[in-house]
Order: sequence, then C-alpha cells, then structure tokens
Amino acid sequence: MADGKELVVLMTHGADDELSSVAFTVANGGMTAGLKVSAFLTGPAVDLVRKGAVEMTQAAPLEPLSSLIQDFLDRGGELWACKPCVKARGYSEGDLRDGVVVTGASIMHERIKGGAGTLCF
Repeated sequence: MADGKELVVLMTHGADDELSSVAFTVANGGMTAGLKVSAFLTGPAVDLVRKGAVEMTQAAPLEPLSSLIQDFLDRGGELWACKPCVKARGYSEGDLRDGVVVTGASIMHERIKGGAGTLCF
C-alpha cells in the first residue's frame, strides 16, 4: 500500500447480500483509521447507489445500508460506479445518488498501480 495511506474496495454484491453492508462498514472503518478510501461498484453493486434503492435495507447489527453509503460519501470517500454496469441496467447518472461517479475501471487501476491496498466484497 502506498505509504499505508490508500485503500480501494471493490464491491460486487447487491442489497440482497449482507456483504454490501459489510463492505461499506469496512470502507468507513478505513477512513476512521486515516486511509483515503475509494470504492468501485460493479455488477449488482451498482444497484446500491440508485436513488431510493436501499432506504429500507439493513443487515443487523450493522447500520442501515443507506446510512453507511451516505456516511462514506460525507466523509470524503470516492464512490465509483462501473460505466458498463450502469448502462446495462438502463440507469443514467441522474438515477444515482449525488456524489457517485460513473467511470470505467481505469480509475481504480491507477490507484492500485500507485500502491493502494485492495479489498474485494
């Protein structure tokens, strides 16, 4: 990891899997630990950031998923949604939460090449 300061979290699960909540909990924990954290959502994970999609989702005893995502954004986490995955679902950027960037995987690869640690959920 680049000076132990940066983390990229790759998320592949949708709201129906508790790993989505675990991933955002771990990502938020990384920021608490002083890391610069980015998350790349691909496949079903793209659905997590569609406006209103996870408002009632909670994997107890974790915080509600919507709160975890908003906390991630509010604390400066960079949240990227896979461009082909967004397109495949018929979404536009306007369908997604504010702060989500629709992009290709190259942005994630640049961070990894720079030495960022990685986690996959």
